[in-house]
Amino acid sequence: MIRLSFARVRFVPTALATLWLATALPVAAQDWTLGPFVRPAGINPVILPDPTSTFIDPMSGQRLAWEASDTFNPAAIRRKNKVYVLYRAEDRSGQGIGKRTSRLGMAVSKDGLRMKRRKTPVFYPADDSQKEFEWPGGCEDPRIAVTPEGLYVMFYTQWNRDVPRLAVATSKNLTTWTKHGPAFRQAYGGKFKNLASKSASIVTKLEKGRLVITRVNGQYLMYWGERFMNIATSTDLVNWTPSVDAKGELTAALLTRPNHFDSDLTECGPPALLTAKGILVLYNGKNKPGAGRDTTYTANTYAAGQVLFDAKEPGRVIARLDKPFFVPTEPFEKSGQYPAGTVFVEGLVYHKDKWFLYYGCADSRVAVAVYDPATR
Repeated sequence: MIRLSFARVRFVPTALATLWLATALPVAAQDWTLGPFVRPAGINPVILPDPTSTFIDPMSGQRLAWEASDTFNPAAIRRKNKVYVLYRAEDRSGQGIGKRTSRLGMAVSKDGLRMKRRKTPVFYPADDSQKEFEWPGGCEDPRIAVTPEGLYVMFYTQWNRDVPRLAVATSKNLTTWTKHGPAFRQAYGGKFKNLASKSASIVTKLEKGRLVITRVNGQYLMYWGERFMNIATSTDLVNWTPSVDAKGELTAALLTRPNHFDSDLTECGPPALLTAKGILVLYNGKNKPGAGRDTTYTANTYAAGQVLFDAKEPGRVIARLDKPFFVPTEPFEKSGQYPAGTVFVEGLVYHKDKWFLYYGCADSRVAVAVYDPATR
């Protein structure tokens, strides 16, 4: 969320035409959207920094308060009738955005609202095969999904304070993880190994009340990126191939829009949803700080949007909201590392017949909003 990727990109003309023709109806009037999401009274923030949580850091050998500074940008998954939230936590090892070390903590909830947290992180930089990509910046901004067979797949950002890289890890229990490294390391002979990349929304579907990873046109598919959305495909969930044009340059499925809430960034949110109407992607839009921003919102505001892609042509936009469906309104969403206002959506869970959306608040707290389909 905090570092921008400036990869060369070409846009598909047919997708561009559809993008600009997307209607501007209110969220409630569009039957392809998810929501409305409501903040439960008296619940948020659900996760706050905790300076009493300590562990022995394997890189330094020292005991440190790994979540003392900020806790934010959560992934979420349902397991054994409980919600598990993996969130980014920063220590106090430095000053300024991107200058501390990030690790991933875990919280568990029966009702999706009240959290019981582990005192030690479940995912972090170590003296392993990925330390060159993860140290000293850490492991950031996870997204989690699960296969029908029960394999948990996590996408996260490796940050070595040089290049942010989108990476993959897998687990069978959410606490013991296998790191597989950068998602694009093998694609096109390693051409994109050092590409600044992050934020993956793998396509899932709701099956018998459970969100599971699914294939699209015979392959696993994800949307990824922050400055624009690209598509990548995989046959094994570990090695991913980004979409490129005839010249080998990245193509875009979604771009920023002048004078809109997403005028500066269109950063992918939680796992995408394959629905009867298409592939629904919830994403994080950032408002430009200068000319071309949406004057309805404060400069640099992060608010959440929704876009619907064609399931048969996943790069083709069918519809896109012109206004965000979720915006910063609460004090804890307008204070912290991003005081301009930030709701950064990353975790989406279907639990007890409701949708729970977990999000980061100004890069400093974790909160939740709920959509009850029975009230729509």
